[in-house]
Amino acid sequence: VQLQASGGGVVQAGGSLRLSCKISGRAVSTWTIGWFRQTPGREREFVTATTRSGTKTIYKDSLEGRFSISLHNGEKTSYLQMNELLLTDTAIYYCAAAGMIEEGFQSQTSYAFWGQGTQVTVSS
Repeated sequence: VQLQASGGGVVQAGGSLRLSCKISGRAVSTWTIGWFRQTPGREREFVTATTRSGTKTIYKDSLEGRFSISLHNGEKTSYLQMNELLLTDTAIYYCAAAGMIEEGFQSQTSYAFWGQGTQVTVSS
């Protein structure tokens, strides 16, 4: 399994950015796709996750409404659409993959595979 995140960059506050995560590997091993983010000196935090079946999608409470995750099975790509970006959204964003989990979507330890991260910088 390999995950490759891209799409990061510098954007002004209030702007939008779409991150991509190209997924390779068996579908059963990448059934659940999650996005996390990390800033220097802080723990990596959960952003959002979804499943290939589309039956489960969850967001960090404070991000729902501004961020949107999608998973396109045909393209083998997950997207993270981020709107109305805030300075506090500046971080390295990671995509991650897990199998068919029933719980623990928000926990890093549930995800066996990780992409390399892409830097998002929101400027004032």
